[in-house]
Amino acid sequence: MSKVSYVSKGRRKNAIARVSISKGSGNVIINEKTVDEYFGGLERNKKVALKPLTVWSGAKSYDYYVNAAGGGVSGQAGAVSHSIARAILTIDDTARVILKKEGLLTRDSRMVERKKPGRPKARKRFQFSKR
Repeated sequence: MSKVSYVSKGRRKNAIARVSISKGSGNVIINEKTVDEYFGGLERNKKVALKPLTVWSGAKSYDYYVNAAGGGVSGQAGAVSHSIARAILTIDDTARVILKKEGLLTRDSRMVERKKPGRPKARKRFQFSKR
């Protein structure tokens, strides 16, 4: 890995992704694995994670080294997307309009609802019996 140029952090659900971007040839490494190895056959998560690179024109001239932790695979994909989008802003401020339009700069605040007392899950209820 060459000298780190830009660093950023992104979050989604309970997942956190930290990305460092350096000059390169468009490689994306997540937790020391390629995107295909990391997300396996989950095409939707690959697409979500790499969306900022598809909308930004200068994506092929940088390498992206991502450290994703916490949450599940879907949350990590969203966190990777958020962190890459925020890092792109530090490189190219003119990309803000494109990234904002695609909704990539907004932190998705949806979280898992807590379990309530007297219920089996957050909203599910025990079966009602009249008699």
